[in-house]
Amino acid sequence: MPVNSTYPLESLMAALKDYPLPKRDRITIEYVLIRGLNDSDAEAKRLVKLLNPIRAKVNLIPFNDEMSTEFKTPTPERTAAFQDILMSKSLMTIVRKSRGRDILAACGQLASDQRRDC
Repeated sequence: MPVNSTYPLESLMAALKDYPLPKRDRITIEYVLIRGLNDSDAEAKRLVKLLNPIRAKVNLIPFNDEMSTEFKTPTPERTAAFQDILMSKSLMTIVRKSRGRDILAACGQLASDQRRDC
């Protein structure tokens, strides 16, 4: 990602690892799942490996493809399989449900310049 040139992932992970968390707390990581781009079993295993050194919980956010022609929402089955891999490695994982599609307010829609005729 372009932001990594300013904030390298290695530096972020080191900071998260060293962050003084209370014993019962976890750092929340939000991961947007995009069909065919980062929703594979291999990507899930890479995420587990990346997050292994820190106490984290993951919010999986299936991409909202309502306004996109380039990126697509992963299937519910693919999302569940991705979540299962993370959870099988004791990584707390929650799938965020999409809300607001009916009023064009779901994740990513508010920032879109595209408008739909109602």
